[in-house]
Amino acid sequence: MNDVTARRRGITGFGIATLIIVATLLGLGFWQLQRRTEKHALIAALDARLAEAPVALASPDRWSGMNAAADEFRRVIFTATYKPLPDAMVYSSGSGVRPDVPGAVTWVFLPAALPNGATVVINAGFVQNTMQDRAQQDRVVKTLLTGAPVTMTGYLRYPEAAGTLTPHDDVAKRLWFNRDQRAMATALGWGDVAPFYVDLETPMPANGIPKPGSLVVRLKDDHMQYAITWFSLAAAVVIAFGVWTRGQKRG
Repeated sequence: MNDVTARRRGITGFGIATLIIVATLLGLGFWQLQRRTEKHALIAALDARLAEAPVALASPDRWSGMNAAADEFRRVIFTATYKPLPDAMVYSSGSGVRPDVPGAVTWVFLPAALPNGATVVINAGFVQNTMQDRAQQDRVVKTLLTGAPVTMTGYLRYPEAAGTLTPHDDVAKRLWFNRDQRAMATALGWGDVAPFYVDLETPMPANGIPKPGSLVVRLKDDHMQYAITWFSLAAAVVIAFGVWTRGQKRG
């Protein structure tokens, strides 16, 4: 085999490898564009739900047919009475849907009884970070437990799964680090609860604590940036291959 033949085979082999790499990078770029389109559709759908007038909370016999994809962030209105049971604190370093959250806070989760006897868990709002102060949280919750029915508006939310870095829940302190009302209900004796919880919008307590409020969709959308990165890498690989090939031919 002469040098020219060997060089041609080398160029061919490197060209095939370059083609595979470029195709992979282009595929990743187009996948990010597709994700961007899907993300924009999701944001539009969620914005539409948040802008709708609240509808009556579905009856318990319909709960099994509801899911996060179709119902999360839907505004609802209902009457319920907070149960005099232990509450749960949920620590959060911030919020992607509550622009008024100042930073680290704890959310007040409480079970509430509907007129039909079913139990819905309410995220009654946030207080400044009290994760080390159970007594303060108890004082906050006590003001809510009047025993009187309350007409509430809020947003349907579905439980989140704990990540690999999520701290373990401190059941003794009734402190959670992810919003899973089912785990809270099991640990704190709330009984059977709805498969969703409700982020409270109104009413606002007279003293403003805990603080409910309106939600705003703020989903992260970096897909165009990622797509440009992948396409740029593909172009760089093609240019590098062209430069290398020219050098091989000159050699």
